[in-house]
Amino acid sequence: MLDIRVRSKRGRKAALKFLRKLVKRLAYVPDAIATDRLWFFSAAIRNLGPAERHVTGGRSNNRAKVSHQPTRRREWQQIRFKSPGSAQRCLSSHAAIANHVNVQRHLSSRRTLQTLGARAMADWREIVAA
Repeated sequence: MLDIRVRSKRGRKAALKFLRKLVKRLAYVPDAIATDRLWFFSAAIRNLGPAERHVTGGRSNNRAKVSHQPTRRREWQQIRFKSPGSAQRCLSSHAAIANHVNVQRHLSSRRTLQTLGARAMADWREIVAA
């Protein structure tokens, strides 16, 4: 959330003011605050109090971006269609097929995976033929 906000003044004092205002608006006390690696955020969080844990990392503040990945995937699939309606019709049926046929590998052996895939395709052919 911090990387979305843009401040004209960048320093410990401005970051401390911003973080106090942010924490005050929350209904709960955060376990950790994730920011980028700028020095003034760590200085401000040290002054904020010992309860907050400061998490800095390459992708620790990526929760919003990661949560939209299925949406982005759908958007990229819809680019190939002429209208949103035709995309929705095609992709909704594709989702039903993909969820049924796509057997996740995880800890299965190759033979088990082939058996499950063949069974799923046979079931799908029965559904389509009906």
